Amino acid sequence: MTEAMAWSLLGASSLLLGALAAFFLPIGKQLLGMIMGFGAGVLISAVAYELVEEAVVTAADPFAIAAGFALGAVVFYAGTLLISAKLSGPTGATGGLAIVLGAVLDGIPESVVIGASLLTGDQASVAVIVAVFLSNIPEAIAASTDLAGGGWTRGRVLALWGAVVVTSTLAAGVGYALLDDASGSWIAGIQAFAGGAILTMLADEMLPEAFEYAKRNKSVGLAVAFGFAVAASLSFNQ
Repeated sequence: MTEAMAWSLLGASSLLLGALAAFFLPIGKQLLGMIMGFGAGVLISAVAYELVEEAVVTAADPFAIAAGFALGAVVFYAGTLLISAKLSGPTGATGGLAIVLGAVLDGIPESVVIGASLLTGDQASVAVIVAVFLSNIPEAIAASTDLAGGGWTRGRVLALWGAVVVTSTLAAGVGYALLDDASGSWIAGIQAFAGGAILTMLADEMLPEAFEYAKRNKSVGLAVAFGFAVAASLSFNQ
């Protein structure tokens, strides 16, 4: 359990690094757009090779993958609607919280799967850990920038990310403790849930913001492709 929580903590810790970078480094909007594009590419690769592909290999029932993926997408969509309805602040804060929601719906299921994977004696996937670490940084930079622009204090933003890191770390321990006898379809469903949430977040929030920040610079597409290539190479070489 300790190993599972340690790996999850390592991957999630970059959320705090991203927030600190947003606060203390001179990151212009165009650069931020490129960073977000790169992070989106990393996440697309993670969905394709580390979540959905692994789910297909693990699942005893293909329906579990489709159901989990759809549920993850619907939960993220419903969460963003709730945020928009309940938040009466600036638009930037709404977008920032939506990205935070995406990080939560991504990070917790992934942490659960990391914990469960160690039950069989397997080593934690280096590609998954690196992909999570890399993708968290642009997510945190973008969301922290939006939240600060929406009136949040730095302390409040860091406390929010700290809570996400702690929750993800604990989720890895829960996955290790509770999923010992879980079927492959349950594990696959959890992986697919994370994939559905991530893909919906990318389409709704991260990619549109990346192009907006970069002022519709076509180079964002290259950044997405490079992020995908880096993460995919890690998956193939593990």
